Amino acid sequence: MSVEQLPAISPVTDPPSGSGVDLAWEVTKLGAGQTITVNKALIDAYQAASSPHSIRALKSDLEAFDLWCRCSHRASLPATPELVADYLDARAGKGAKPASLGRYKASIAKIHQLLDLKDPTQTELVKLRLRAIRREKGTAQVQARPLRFKGPVRDVEREAPRGLNVRALLEACPDDLPGLRDRALLSVAYDTGLRASELVAIAVEHIVEALDPEARLLTIQRSKGDQEGEGATAYLSPRSVRAIAAWTQSAGISSGPLFRRVQVRRYKARAAVKGRRIDSISSRETWDLRKTLSKPAVPARLEFDVGSVALHPGSIGPIYRSIIQRAFDRGALSDLTADDLARLLKGVSAHSTRVGLNQDLFASGEDLAGIMDALRWKSPRMPLAYNRNLAAEAGAAGRLLNKLA
Repeated sequence: MSVEQLPAISPVTDPPSGSGVDLAWEVTKLGAGQTITVNKALIDAYQAASSPHSIRALKSDLEAFDLWCRCSHRASLPATPELVADYLDARAGKGAKPASLGRYKASIAKIHQLLDLKDPTQTELVKLRLRAIRREKGTAQVQARPLRFKGPVRDVEREAPRGLNVRALLEACPDDLPGLRDRALLSVAYDTGLRASELVAIAVEHIVEALDPEARLLTIQRSKGDQEGEGATAYLSPRSVRAIAAWTQSAGISSGPLFRRVQVRRYKARAAVKGRRIDSISSRETWDLRKTLSKPAVPARLEFDVGSVALHPGSIGPIYRSIIQRAFDRGALSDLTADDLARLLKGVSAHSTRVGLNQDLFASGEDLAGIMDALRWKSPRMPLAYNRNLAAEAGAAGRLLNKLA
């Protein structure tokens, strides 16, 4: 099965340009010499019911599986339990985490279901092999470094900010267009705990009035846990409202995507040029009377162009790291050393504000139900995992040992 065949509607019809990933295809060349006719209605129904991210993830996983099968000289469809088990072992040997292996297994299962083939992932062999990998490697996932409002403090209301903290980062953002955008982005991300894909999907029209005239509400059209678009609402603090107003007014944004690319053009300074005497212009050079004119010095300058489309979700993590580096360079994170900064930056991702808000809510005494509601969690598993370290410090043993110290 060629990877390039997957997005084709038929062997002779290509998907329309700009249509994105189209999963309606007909697989005609398999290792076993079989021909499988795809139920296009089923494929179309799956695509309509799934998010673009889910479809891209499925396509990516299938391409990787097919490439491994071809390199191993084995047919990828229909897959046997032994083939799937060997593939998971091979990916684990290359460093894939158990959570990623679970996704690969689910993608292989999904393509077999959509092609009306027997699912090889439900056999005991595949389940036991995956369980053995999890037992060997463990299932703990690396947590994003939290970006808490005041940093690693116990009392979020009374203690002064320290370490890596959102407050210092916001204050260190400059008042040029990129800085205004970054301040608004970071402030909104912390207030709402939105994921990267949800953050870049915000439009000006999604911001509505609140009971507090200085605050606003953000209507969330769709999220990872709300694929059917029931919608949700998040609170925007007066701090975020001011940052949004400063950004949109300076950038001339009145509608459409809120957070956009800002292209920076830098022009170097030029020294003053004294005009030449006319008799100094040699006959061997191009005659131009403008050479006799003096030119004033030109200072260095910056020009900014604001894009018309939303930022890419993949840009959020790098923007956060850029904000942190800039704040450190300006002395806003004075209690951190360069080594501290390098260590912290490795863990910062687009998810850091979500983890930070989750931990600040926990530290402020909010119960699990309130945290789940604020961050739109459907299950308590992730908020509890994010608060695991804080729970250890605030738990019975932590309270006792602090008194004995």
